[in-house]
Amino acid sequence: MTYKQQFIQFLAECGVLKFGTFKLKSGRIAPYFLNAGEYKTGAQIKRLGEFYADCIAVHKIPADALFGPAYKGIPLAISAAVALYEKYGIDVNFCFDRKEAKDHGEGGMFVGKQPEDGEKIVIIEDVMTSGKALKEVLPKLRGAARVDISGMVITVDRMEKALDSDRSAVQQAYEQEGVRVYSIVTIRDIVEALEEGIIEGKEHVPAILDYLKEYGAQY
Repeated sequence: MTYKQQFIQFLAECGVLKFGTFKLKSGRIAPYFLNAGEYKTGAQIKRLGEFYADCIAVHKIPADALFGPAYKGIPLAISAAVALYEKYGIDVNFCFDRKEAKDHGEGGMFVGKQPEDGEKIVIIEDVMTSGKALKEVLPKLRGAARVDISGMVITVDRMEKALDSDRSAVQQAYEQEGVRVYSIVTIRDIVEALEEGIIEGKEHVPAILDYLKEYGAQY
């Protein structure tokens, strides 16, 4: 199987990917849901980091450092950095931000590798719904140094229109902020995996396709 198919199996096995009827924060009623709160073991976070590393390696995203936005992005960036070294022999720095700048000890806004001019930074996040998290961390990173945000990696691209646009949050990130977002898989990959029997739940495909017909962005 491809790493994408393996990842979809992993999502299902961890209970992160669920099918049914779910009311999203946006108010939309979706036939599937992704609950990252189901990741809770060392084995799971190790495997998750390997999938991020696969995505970075496959797309040849240049990286001097992986940045994990506090708080959810912190373990993701660290596990991805470890996996990049173990699987691909690529040794990168990692860093994450504090919610509030520390005013004692070494001080500062960042923990780990401090951003430097010209450094290529890849942001590691779970999912991207509205792009709010990206808008919050970009001023911090760009305010610290003249860094090059070479990409952002997320687990699943829902490929949905934003609430205020016909474009998805992933598309808007590039159009508005100049940040290219890469996903390990898309909802279309998940539909394909269901149709091919990679995971159980083929009966949910029509509902997902109907949902995308109504809310899906054009790619």
